[in-house]
Amino acid sequence: MKSVTVLIIDRSEIFRAGICQKLASQKDFKLLDCDPAQDVFKIIESHYVGIVLVDIDSPISKGLELAQKIVRHYPNTGVIVLSPYFNDNELFEAIKIGAIAYADKGMGVEKLTSFIQRASRGEYVINNFLMTRPVVAERVLKQFQQMVSMGLVADNVAAPLTQREIQILSYIANGNSNKEVAHILNISDQTIKNHVSAILRKLNANDRAHAVAMAVQHHWISIDNNAKQPIEI
Repeated sequence: MKSVTVLIIDRSEIFRAGICQKLASQKDFKLLDCDPAQDVFKIIESHYVGIVLVDIDSPISKGLELAQKIVRHYPNTGVIVLSPYFNDNELFEAIKIGAIAYADKGMGVEKLTSFIQRASRGEYVINNFLMTRPVVAERVLKQFQQMVSMGLVADNVAAPLTQREIQILSYIANGNSNKEVAHILNISDQTIKNHVSAILRKLNANDRAHAVAMAVQHHWISIDNNAKQPIEI
């Protein structure tokens, strides 16, 4: 795989050093550590960060807020939310803000490495958890349906979508990852990432779920109730 810059954001200097030590043997990773008090956005921009590991903070609060800002401002940067206590409520919140993965802070180096590698390829690792947690999956779908039925999507489209962008958004809405859409359309993962970035920009959407809700409301796409898994957020 190509080299990927990984930024580790955590209040604990010891934890950041530990993660760096864990991942030090991965020659394809360029590791950076950061205290949340630093200018995170400046670091992401100046170092072309591909993956960010963010401490969720306990209880759910500032860590998720920071993760959400990163997702909104840098749609091509994958955000992995780390938590000391893996639970369904945090998983749901991580999905809502558009995190690409949610992981236990005590996970082994092999699993963490796999998460980073898959996330850097555009996979939404977080979707895997929905297959084994139907309660969380149901909450995700209910919230999406409420967004559409209650009209909780702003009509602030900056530019119309192309037919290709509508096609890609439709595949995403029905549970396909970037990699799967790329395979279906026989184009590169990076091309899909570029299209998704363009879609979010044109729709002034906060994240993929917001973009899908807007597209459904405008009748550009429809959701297949028999899709293999819930909407990729």
